[in-house]
Amino acid sequence: MKFGTKAIHAGIEPDPTTGAIMTPIYQTSTYVQRSPGDHKGYEYSRTHNPTRTQLQNALAALENGKHGLCFSSGMAAVDAIIKMLKPGDEVISTNDLYGGSYRIFTKVFQNYGIKFHFTDMGDLTKVESLVNENTRMIWVETPTNPLLNIIDIKGCAEIAKKHKLLVVADNTFATPYLQTPLDLGADIVMHSLTKYMGGHSDVVMGAIVVKDDDLHQQLAFIQNSCGATPGPQDCFLVLRGLKTLHLRMERHCQNGRQVAEFLKGHVKVEKVFWPGFEEHKNHKVAQEQMSDFGGMVSFVLKGDKVEDAVSVLEKLKIFTLAESLGGVESLCGHPASMTHASIPAEERMKAGLSESLIRLSVGVEDIEDLLSDLEQALR
Repeated sequence: MKFGTKAIHAGIEPDPTTGAIMTPIYQTSTYVQRSPGDHKGYEYSRTHNPTRTQLQNALAALENGKHGLCFSSGMAAVDAIIKMLKPGDEVISTNDLYGGSYRIFTKVFQNYGIKFHFTDMGDLTKVESLVNENTRMIWVETPTNPLLNIIDIKGCAEIAKKHKLLVVADNTFATPYLQTPLDLGADIVMHSLTKYMGGHSDVVMGAIVVKDDDLHQQLAFIQNSCGATPGPQDCFLVLRGLKTLHLRMERHCQNGRQVAEFLKGHVKVEKVFWPGFEEHKNHKVAQEQMSDFGGMVSFVLKGDKVEDAVSVLEKLKIFTLAESLGGVESLCGHPASMTHASIPAEERMKAGLSESLIRLSVGVEDIEDLLSDLEQALR
């Protein structure tokens, strides 16, 4: 099946009880057993729920994987993956990382003896130079948040294979509509489904997709044992969101391109970060591993003053100042004080994340209205 057909049909079966074409919300905590251990595949909803099962199957199909697992948030998915490691293990990740991931790595798991290295993963020689006998995992986020740096997934996978490491790819910004990391050699794909996959800013959820049966067993054990599982209502909402993923992403990409080009040509803008520009670092890698360049755009104003960035954010009307991204509505944010505040200022600056950087999640509104909104705010 082509992607749009998969988004609507793959992994989804009509309800066996009624034939309902839309997966019902199985709002139940437990299931009747005919005799001890004699049940219909469901015992307790932390372990399995029919609504969640359908969503997990759909996600696996979209990522060209075999097994999907859903969690109560994207951070719960991150938590489950790192729990596969042991004290003394080491992880290599990007220095331009989502603030929540950085926080759980350094403030939670580092306390349990797991060491994290943060480097410019746009340069694979820097990645391989950090590999040692304790390295167990390479954590890839591409495009990165918020500088939209591009990391070569296939290249990281080749390094991992050589040293017998796991590659985890955070595919939140791209979604499987733009790239499928498992096809490029990644072992684990994770998502904050809160963002583009759900797509309507009405649910918080995370997911993991794998091909390997053993990895699935390990992660499913952690999912059930630690219990960070989503409820059926939220699963229903993401299932509904997936059915328009291809339509939404197409429009996000179209609008993102026009917003990036508008900002690039604006007299008050110093620099625009968007992977579709030829001068963007690793643009050629983006061309090879992505089918388009997404709806995320970041930029810095001339003069690089925080007060000017705040003024623009306060004046925007259609772009709403709020945390998160990937909804149908356009959002704007100030990473240094919002999504990335948990990263020390010194580390942010080393990674190139300016204190005045503005991040846009370009929605699916009419592009003329979005450009007019930006023009009046920058005026």
